Amino acid sequence: MEDYNKIIESLGVKFVKSRHIQMNQPITIKNFYDVQNSLTILYDGEVSFAVEGDDEPQEVEAGDMLFIPGGKHATVTYGSSNLAKTVSNEDFMTNRDNYIQSGYDPLTIGKLPNSFGLVSFEAKVFDTVNFFTSLDVPPFLIKRDDQIANTINQILAEDMNDIAGKGRVIKIKTEEVVIEIIRYILKNKLFVEQLVTNSTYFKDPRLIDIFAYIKDNLGGDLSNKVLANVANVSEDYVGQYFKMLTGINPQDYIEYQRMEKAVDLLRTSKKSIRAIGSDVGYKDTAYFCRRFKMMFGIPAGKMRRRESLMNV
Repeated sequence: MEDYNKIIESLGVKFVKSRHIQMNQPITIKNFYDVQNSLTILYDGEVSFAVEGDDEPQEVEAGDMLFIPGGKHATVTYGSSNLAKTVSNEDFMTNRDNYIQSGYDPLTIGKLPNSFGLVSFEAKVFDTVNFFTSLDVPPFLIKRDDQIANTINQILAEDMNDIAGKGRVIKIKTEEVVIEIIRYILKNKLFVEQLVTNSTYFKDPRLIDIFAYIKDNLGGDLSNKVLANVANVSEDYVGQYFKMLTGINPQDYIEYQRMEKAVDLLRTSKKSIRAIGSDVGYKDTAYFCRRFKMMFGIPAGKMRRRESLMNV
């Protein structure tokens, strides 16, 4: 338990967005994906989800929560699966107003038919590596938990109001949500093998140095030769060393970090797609766009338009 306390102390948690959402029509989103962690609480209606390898979708009951770690794919159905229209992640992101609508009255939270609440956030160890993704935690169901539910409702209400201290309260409440998710996993002994296997690398200072270097140099040279110098290991060994501790090879990890940063820039800056691609290490804009579409299922330009609409 002491190890988890140290990890929790090292976590940097960042609130991204919250939404109180009402479904306009039943839909099934194939391969739903986002770089941020998302926690959805069902207030009323039907929701189910499936991850790769599932024989049958899992049903989410009213009061339950669906947690999807950033970078993990899931097929999610809102409404009756028998009536649901199947759409791609790109179609949903581009035409989301056809399928769902957001509510802005805190008095209606949890009281609308066919509705759910959503909180999206980052959780990074040493502000560098995505915690839940690095542990290989899959999307999973949190059965009715009043403490987490109440905290989600408080975040939604704070985000809808323009009052003093709003940002600070949301930050604190989002940190509470992350800690409660970790406690739920530990209490219910979920993903024991993944936690034992993948949490060990948080204790390796050389690997943490690599993570920090990658974060600070996404637009530069991140070859295995450079990483080997950072970790003070041989170039021939650094790829094996990284994969042994993390389960992925360093270049795959680097591409994910570059694309995650690209999404952040699309959401928060007015830079051109060419400039963003260059900032995260892609000198060939066409190649950057192809890799972006392959990873997220949506073109970079549509990601930017989607975010501008969501933030109105």
